[in-house]
Order: sequence, then structure tokens, then C-alpha cells
Amino acid sequence: MLKKTVVITGGAGFIGSHLCERLLKESFKVICLDNFITSCPANLKNVFRDKNFTFIKQDVTEYFEIKGKADYVLHFASPASPQDYLKFPIATLEVGSLGTRNSLELAKKKKAKFMLASTSEVYGDPLVHPQPEIYWGNVNSIGVRSCYDEAKRFAEALTMAYHRAHKMDTKIARIFNTYGERMRINDGRVVPNFIYQALKNKPLTVYGKGLQTRSFCYVDDLVEGIIKLMRAQTNEPVNLGNPREFTILKFAKLVRKLTGTKSEIVFKALPADDPNRRKPDITRAKKILHWQPKVGLEEGLRKAISWFKSKI
Repeated sequence: MLKKTVVITGGAGFIGSHLCERLLKESFKVICLDNFITSCPANLKNVFRDKNFTFIKQDVTEYFEIKGKADYVLHFASPASPQDYLKFPIATLEVGSLGTRNSLELAKKKKAKFMLASTSEVYGDPLVHPQPEIYWGNVNSIGVRSCYDEAKRFAEALTMAYHRAHKMDTKIARIFNTYGERMRINDGRVVPNFIYQALKNKPLTVYGKGLQTRSFCYVDDLVEGIIKLMRAQTNEPVNLGNPREFTILKFAKLVRKLTGTKSEIVFKALPADDPNRRKPDITRAKKILHWQPKVGLEEGLRKAISWFKSKI
């Protein structure tokens, strides 16, 4: 039987590289595109020698073609941490717009199924809790985070326009906070920040009073959800994340406990437009995908901490 081929943009990124690895184990051929703007070639060291893996250095905001067939196109290219998209605001908007269109055009040409890696940020600072897919969001369209929020909201709109206009089979994964091995040490997001600070015995930086909440999903659980969504008979957006909710202050104390650090916790001003609460309603994922996270936060954090120790 011929292997199915998956094209993954942003495949050298944190989530993308885990996805490449998992799909190769599932007997797919994988074509990975990345320009390394926020990713690292080392993320692909486990797959570079695989005969079913192909890497193409490519900025997907520029026109590109793929030789041969493609059964799936997964658009995962984008800066994803506030530190990155504040540094590259225009590139972030372009990969959400031009990059999404180029990826959709490839899927259309190849008659492939398409998946957009969207984000919980489409909900903004939500007024509904937890956030179901039917919630339209509360986003500041001209704020400092808008380059990411609106890029993903536009990408979702473009994906649905192609679905309706061209009868394409499209999927939208709304990804909530995910953590695990291969996150960059200087990523700027809360998990690598706290782990790095703790392992270096530096103060753990909490913004505001630390009462804002997040829900943390281990990367292996997320990848399982993505693969289930790839194969699902649905075109509706689907939340993928862990619904267990933590305040940032409680999370900081957990990282301090698991690392055994003596680091103190310090408080700084809350960044502009920082969401106050974030928790996915995964009812749709449970019903359609028969998926929910399995890895507990302490178990996942221990794995992440061990990996960060090997890199520091």
C-alpha cells in the first residue's frame, strides 16, 4: 500500500517537529518546510536520516511548490510566543495571511486535506469561561498582541472561505497552552521561563498578582489530538488543550517544588492585553475525536524539566 504524504509548514518548530516524528512512526511520508525564523534544525535530528522524511528550507509567505502527491497539508508555520511575534509582527501577519493562502493553494492543487494550526488567542481576553468553539472572542484588533491574534483569526476566515468556495476538506485546530521537550529555553512563554529561572536559581517572574489562569497540555497529548483531527469527518474548529486550570502563581509554586529550587517569586507589571483566564471547553474534541489529555501536569513537567536540565 502506498504511503500517504503529509506536508508540514513550520515542521522544525516545537510542535511541528513532534508532529513530524509521530507521523513518520505512523508510516506517513513527511515533507517539512521551515525557514528557522523561530525554530531550530536540531529539533529534527531524530528524523533527518529517515528515508520517508524530506526537508525543504522555505519561507511559506513566498510561493512554493511540492513535487509529487500530497494527501495532507498541515499549516503550522508561525511565531507563537509573545516574545517572538512582538519581535516579528509583520512576519507573523504575513505567515497568517500569505502563508495560509499559499498552503491552501497547495492543498487545493494536490486535492489534499488541509489543517490550520490556530490558537486559543482567537478568543482574546475571553468574557466567556471556559471557551467553547462557538465563542467569537474579545480581541483588541490594534493592540500589541493583535499581530498574532488577528493573523490567526484571518487564517481561520481564509480557511473557511476555501472550504466553502472550493469544497475543500479543511480542519482548524485551536491549540491552547502546550509545553514539553524542544521548547526554546529563551522562548519567553511561562513554562520555559519558570523552568529556566528555577534551574538557574533565579527569581521566578510572575506578572500582575499571578491570579490569571492558564491550562497546560503536554505535547504528546496535543499531537495525538492533531492526528485524530486530521482523520476526522469535521470542518468545524476544534479546541485542543488540557481543561485543568491553574493560576500562574500556583503554577510557579509547582515548578519550584518539582525543581527543588530556592528561587523566590517576584511580581512585575502585567503586559498589555494579557488574557485574564484561559481554559478550553473540549466537549467537541471528546465527542468528535474521542480525545482528551492523559498526561498529568506533574508528570509532563517532570519530563520537560529533565529535558531543560540537559540543555542548560
